[in-house]
Amino acid sequence: MIRTVTAAAAALTLALPVSAETLASPHSVAQTMDNLVAAVEGAGATVMARVDHTAGAASVDMDLSEAQLLVFGNPKVGTPIMQQDLRAGLVLPLRVLVHDSDDGTVIRWQSPEEMFAGLDVDLESEPVKMAAGALANLTAKAAE
Repeated sequence: MIRTVTAAAAALTLALPVSAETLASPHSVAQTMDNLVAAVEGAGATVMARVDHTAGAASVDMDLSEAQLLVFGNPKVGTPIMQQDLRAGLVLPLRVLVHDSDDGTVIRWQSPEEMFAGLDVDLESEPVKMAAGALANLTAKAAE
């Protein structure tokens, strides 16, 4: 029992971002997400999912501020990271959250240092640097 609780706590800690990179967007959540999808596809990456958290909440008669999550990646970047440590598959493909806040639309994502903390992933490796650059560039394009 204790082993199960400890394992669950460790998995939850790994899955939750300690903090997140943040960028303001002058656009609505939907427009920012549309911009992000276009940037991702324009860069040759694949969109795996666009999750509308607000619609999910509404489907069970609950309210939630506008929030959407984009899951995307490129196996040419993600596979070498997972070859270093298969547990990286817990945080890959990449994810970006776009949501409303009191200050307007916000784009949030985890840095590679946060994503791969506690894993045997070389943060100085080329694929990790590529993932970090992609997140910074694609989110900047979404906010243009």
